[in-house]
Amino acid sequence: MQLSIIVPTFNEAPNVAELVRRVADAVRGIEAEIVFVDDSTDATPDVVREVAASAPLPVRLIHRDKPTGGLGGAVVEGMHAAASDACLVMDGDLQHPPEDIPTVFARFQRGDVDVVVASRYISEGSAQGLADHTRVMVSRLSTMLTRAMFPIRLREVTDPMTGFFVIDRTAVDLEGLRPRGFKILLEILARKNLRVAEVPFRFADRFAGESKASVRQGVRFLGQLTALRFGKMSLFAIIGGVGAIANLAIMWALIELGMHYIPAAIIGAEVTIIGNFLLQERFVFQDMRSDATGVWSRFAKSFAFNNVEALVRIPVIALLVNTWHLSSVIAAAITLAVAFVVRFMFHSLVVYAPRRAGATSRAREIVDEIDAQAASPGEL
Repeated sequence: MQLSIIVPTFNEAPNVAELVRRVADAVRGIEAEIVFVDDSTDATPDVVREVAASAPLPVRLIHRDKPTGGLGGAVVEGMHAAASDACLVMDGDLQHPPEDIPTVFARFQRGDVDVVVASRYISEGSAQGLADHTRVMVSRLSTMLTRAMFPIRLREVTDPMTGFFVIDRTAVDLEGLRPRGFKILLEILARKNLRVAEVPFRFADRFAGESKASVRQGVRFLGQLTALRFGKMSLFAIIGGVGAIANLAIMWALIELGMHYIPAAIIGAEVTIIGNFLLQERFVFQDMRSDATGVWSRFAKSFAFNNVEALVRIPVIALLVNTWHLSSVIAAAITLAVAFVVRFMFHSLVVYAPRRAGATSRAREIVDEIDAQAASPGEL
């Protein structure tokens, strides 16, 4: 098998038959297969099976009843299952024209690069298939932000957000990938220096169905970008920083309304403890939840620890205010900053600890876990 074409799908039933037909026409002379990795809730898997029965090239289906990692997780699963080390990734909505597959693959076959990216943003490329001017602007701004955050690893990549590329899977540590959303190429390029080439393509209109783009997807992308660039510990710090600002804002507002600073600090702490836990679940420790205890157990441990930590901080705040005559808000800010490292260690090692411990010593586990969670997977 020369080429495995991986197509992650979510409710793309109307597009499957046309996609297979056009791919089959495009890859004549190339020994290729199509691997659908499907997370659909509609008839997509049934349509894939029906089309596969009469397709002129091998068509396989992997249907995930319990999807993990979103579209990026589907791509990684497809790479694991592919019959060829050359894996071409494309969307199932025909906005990535199958007719461009031979051009992308021919560039890859030269053998001097690990990845060939089909780019909308080099000469002869186009993003015309984006729904409107707003999406075009958002796409370009997202691309600029991404390249600015990874200026070394993406210096030769004009379109790191594309979902249309071919890659040598042996050049990638598939086990080391931690897909968090739909920008899997960004995940791959941010984690390892790879040899990259680009070819232009014109982003087409959808053949059928509606775009999956949403505000939620945008938030997931920002979380993915932040985690890749800054690492888990820094993402934890960003959420903690947002929580600290909210804590201080609530405390200040209640003091302005006439409340004493101590109950104001308690209320501010309780609100932000809950908010921080929800954000950490979603953006920081997402990849550790499946191996940890249940969500209510995690919440109980996190809530209890943070309340104990808050109970310790409140007397310290009072001491700083009454003895050093600091502003109560400044005193609270100091104690929040000091508590950050201890809070991160507790959540990494206790709240999200795997249910079953290994055979190594606990001291060794702690050192390894802190290193793994704090180190940035992005460029150094």
